[in-house]
Amino acid sequence: MTDPQQARLYAVVTNHEEQYSIWPADRELPAGWTGDGFTGTEDECLAHIDEVWTDMRPRSLRTWIADREQSVQS
Repeated sequence: MTDPQQARLYAVVTNHEEQYSIWPADRELPAGWTGDGFTGTEDECLAHIDEVWTDMRPRSLRTWIADREQSVQS
């Protein structure tokens, strides 16, 4: 028998901070999230996220750190 969790399709989504999550592919995306173009089973989506989300810091933090490093070098 097929596990219903594995049969369901999910979409990989990102928010404005470039953080990743998965969302049921047949549901409208919640406000603030956009699809990254990848869909698959839960396991496939999580494996995709493991590959592409290499820096888990929010974008605002990465930008803040880069700005501070640049001001120190100036």
